Amino acid sequence: MRTPKAMIVGLVLCPCGLLLTLVGTMTPSWRQVSLVPEQPSDLVLEQGIWELCSERQSSHQRHCGQADELGYFEEVPVQVARGLMPTSLVLTLLGLVVATLGVRCWQEEPRHPVAGAAGLVLLLSGLLSLLPVSWYTHELWALPATAGSTLAAGYSLVLSYLGSCLEILGGLALTLSFHRCCKKRRAPRYPPGPVREPGPPSNTYNNPWDVLEDERDGRSWKSTLPCDSDL
Repeated sequence: MRTPKAMIVGLVLCPCGLLLTLVGTMTPSWRQVSLVPEQPSDLVLEQGIWELCSERQSSHQRHCGQADELGYFEEVPVQVARGLMPTSLVLTLLGLVVATLGVRCWQEEPRHPVAGAAGLVLLLSGLLSLLPVSWYTHELWALPATAGSTLAAGYSLVLSYLGSCLEILGGLALTLSFHRCCKKRRAPRYPPGPVREPGPPSNTYNNPWDVLEDERDGRSWKSTLPCDSDL
């Protein structure tokens, strides 16, 4: 039996979402601060949920581990992202393991309830990562920064958004397995039909020549159908 298309879509989207979410969680570029007053014009500060970095665009010199002088890491959106993003990654790994056991591409028949349960887990993991990303985006300009500087969303925030959406879509695709499972249960079950025992061949005529030969040989058959000779 071929693997259903919905399961294939889920198994393709969820690992891609996991990879994007992992990169977005680990990289320190959720917010970019540029044109900082009393600083070189080519200096860009990159802020993540784990560390702070600064880069000179002219020389591409990058320094990470900057001191948090404004209390950036103490803000609630950053603390929530620190807790929910790793939780989402763990749930995504768990959901992929369960999905692999449910889809079972190496078997003829997949386990639809197991695949559907994996879809629910992956859907939950996508929502857990989408929540802190959305909150951080909403509070992007309210988080502490030097007055007069320019703020912008970093690539880590964008990757986390994309990864969360892919996980949600993949989880929804896998949850469609519940529909296949319920459809099988609702299908009517008919009792087995009677088994016909082999009996003697019926006395039937295949062509007019057999009728004429039987009449010539004097054979009489009990037939309810008229023959050509009777007309």
